[in-house]
Amino acid sequence: MPVVLITGCSSGIGRALAEAFKNAGYDVWATARQVEDVAALAAAGFNAVQLDVNDSAALQALALRLEQHGSGLDVLVNNAGYGAMGPLLDGGVQALQRQFQTNVFAPVGVTAALFPLLRASRGLVVNIGSVSGVLVTPFAGAYCASKAAVHALSDALRMELAPFGIRVMEVQPGAIASSFAKNAGHEAEQLINETSPWWPLREGIRARAKASQDKPTPARDFAADLLKAVQQTTPPRLLRLGNGSRALPLLAALVPKGWLEKGLMKRFGLAGRL
Repeated sequence: MPVVLITGCSSGIGRALAEAFKNAGYDVWATARQVEDVAALAAAGFNAVQLDVNDSAALQALALRLEQHGSGLDVLVNNAGYGAMGPLLDGGVQALQRQFQTNVFAPVGVTAALFPLLRASRGLVVNIGSVSGVLVTPFAGAYCASKAAVHALSDALRMELAPFGIRVMEVQPGAIASSFAKNAGHEAEQLINETSPWWPLREGIRARAKASQDKPTPARDFAADLLKAVQQTTPPRLLRLGNGSRALPLLAALVPKGWLEKGLMKRFGLAGRL
């Protein structure tokens, strides 16, 4: 039975992926940060593990547990992450550091901890990026930058892991039905206050936080398509799934930058002067 480990399985994409792999006959190790989410995953029949992907000691303990289990690791899905929303300068360096810690540093740390198991199985690493790393919008600068970094790191890892027989697939989702918008909205509300120079534009900030749920693709459909790609003899190096996943990168590639920025500024309420 092939083994897959998926991070960030409390809901949305992660939970849908866990279900899809389980139904396909995989031995699924599903991680989540909150105790109640781990309990729900265990009740659903997964190998549920409480994991903070930023905790190096917890990662080493997870690697040891998998090694002792003795079944190897065929697929690693680096899915855990979140979206920091709001003006870059309002969030400042600390917000940027937190965003990169989870979305960028953690996938590298998880992959490094599990490298021996992946090497033994000649496995596959799946990094969940985003079209937001290709088409950058206002009020999501930290998130867009983190996903652009995931794209670059995936390209580097693909080349560096190839001699060990480990493949790397990067996934760039578009709009997928999940709790992302709710969580992003909560993140945005932490920054929106009357002391901000962008206070008059707060509805634009809120609109950006909700944009990921614009006609979203069901998470179940996304997971089924990703599973099909993983099971190919030669998985694609780049997979774009979900509403907008192809159109938005095409827009970024073909529309002159100045025009694109003007359109995005108008869309999120930045066209006027303050």
